[in-house]
Amino acid sequence: MNKEEYLEVYRHSFSHILAKAIIEMFGKENVQYAIGPQISDGFYYDFLLPRNLTKDDYDEIENRMREILKRKEDWTQKEISKAEALELFADQKFKTELITDLPDDEAITVYYTGDDFVDLCTGPHINNSVELMNAAYKIKSVSGSYWRGDENREQLQRVYVYAFPDKKALKEHMKFIREAMERDHKKLGKELDIFMFDPSAPGMPFWLPRGWKIFNALIDFWRDIHLEHEYNEISGPVISGKELWETSGHWDHYVDNMFIIPDDNEGGRVFACKPMNCPNAVLVYKRDLRSYKDLPIRFSQTDVIHRREKSGELNGLFRVQMFRQDDAHILLTEDMVADEIADILSIADEIYGTFGLTYAAELSTRPEDFMGDIETWNKAEDDLMQILNNIYGEGNYELNEGDGAFYGPKIDLKMTDAIGREWQMGTIQLDFQLPLNFDLKYTDSDGVQKTPVMIHRAMFGSLERFIGILIENFKGMFPFWLAPCQVGIVPIRTSNNEYAKEVAARLRKERIRYEADYSDKNMKEKIKTYKKYKDPYIIVLGDREAEEKTVSINVRGSNKQIQNVPLDTFIELCNKMNQTHTLDLIESLE
Repeated sequence: MNKEEYLEVYRHSFSHILAKAIIEMFGKENVQYAIGPQISDGFYYDFLLPRNLTKDDYDEIENRMREILKRKEDWTQKEISKAEALELFADQKFKTELITDLPDDEAITVYYTGDDFVDLCTGPHINNSVELMNAAYKIKSVSGSYWRGDENREQLQRVYVYAFPDKKALKEHMKFIREAMERDHKKLGKELDIFMFDPSAPGMPFWLPRGWKIFNALIDFWRDIHLEHEYNEISGPVISGKELWETSGHWDHYVDNMFIIPDDNEGGRVFACKPMNCPNAVLVYKRDLRSYKDLPIRFSQTDVIHRREKSGELNGLFRVQMFRQDDAHILLTEDMVADEIADILSIADEIYGTFGLTYAAELSTRPEDFMGDIETWNKAEDDLMQILNNIYGEGNYELNEGDGAFYGPKIDLKMTDAIGREWQMGTIQLDFQLPLNFDLKYTDSDGVQKTPVMIHRAMFGSLERFIGILIENFKGMFPFWLAPCQVGIVPIRTSNNEYAKEVAARLRKERIRYEADYSDKNMKEKIKTYKKYKDPYIIVLGDREAEEKTVSINVRGSNKQIQNVPLDTFIELCNKMNQTHTLDLIESLE
């Protein structure tokens, strides 16, 4: 048994211990227990209980689990018929429902922990509770959940528990969790006035002035890179008629995630908010006659798109219903694909490298609901595999069977952040289907009309999600070029405001982002405000600075102050950091 299999077995076994503890705590007649799978850092179990659990219950639950383990009870597996299972779990409605859904001739497995607790389970499990004695566990939280994820069904209480092989592993994980909580983008986003949400638009972020400055700085960076790689930016409608999405295939494969808009003014015509930008690029391509000499044609796009999500799945900027995607759609000939994907991956290197983020590639192949013929899919997958072999070497990327888009296989780029978390970010999707659906053509060198290949690709993916990741990666301390306010201006006294406004005008002319406090508040109070916002530089301006046309600089994260720096030198320093997109603050002018 490898490490992952071992973790799965003992965490799943622990979930039975939790269920037994809850039953002993409330009495079997008062507990309906549902499901209890293992997860990446422990396990959870869903219960219907006579009252809501609180944090005050955690110690009692943990102690009862500890007491159960000390009994060193045997775990016994039994195989029973469907009828026997229904009789055994007659007082447990969730188990009864699961059993009822099984075929009549199904052999059902149950596990006994001691003689007084039995659970419906396929296993495998431990042989005796003594095997869990040295493991470490801690209740993480209790949250609401719906039976089978259906909002119209019973609301249950889901008890999450951390579980690790020993106390050291649990301690290390708790340290990681504390660090992650300090970096939580929802918490920092509120503290730093970056974004907000409102019940009037669930899952649709409002960008506040400081956050919108980050957003625009990111877009400017993205645009400069794509200009170098000869992309042309377009924009298209947010709402389109149903027939467009039927042609693209989205209506059949994605309609449950689309916002549908019936329009009574158009004779009952149905519209939808776009969940993807690709049909926009297709229609722009189709408006003109195209030659092989025109290819590749690269359209980039950052339009707003909408995707419906279940309310329980929304998560700050990480899972939203309205977002902007840094899309690009490239129309090209088949023999151009390898070079184009190599160029896309060079863009990925440049973008991710600027943020100090590493990434790995993963090839996702044909899903069950694929569109088109298998031969075309096989060729597309073989082409992408060969491209990855040439760039990274055979075996130096992951293979994710069955997780491709419905219209083509894809290469996903997974990033690792400052604390080792992996994120699904960029994607490169090869598509032979959409050009066929829309009857796209180009005239080849032999004068024959042929169908181009389409590449869908994004580097950030959702810009909202990427900014959420950056907030957590940098802990709100953005590099200078990305910071919403790069310089906080603090005149010591109101008599220094005139010079402070002169400095502000110079920064504004150089497109250096600043905020200034011209009030008569105490200097230390002004500085404290800018420190709270984690601004890279705070410049303090007094009589001497005004007389000598200098600034005194407080550097973020440092207690020292760089005194009497010529204003021109400081501006040159700021421009250099904006131009080079450095991650490091310059802390010395020596």
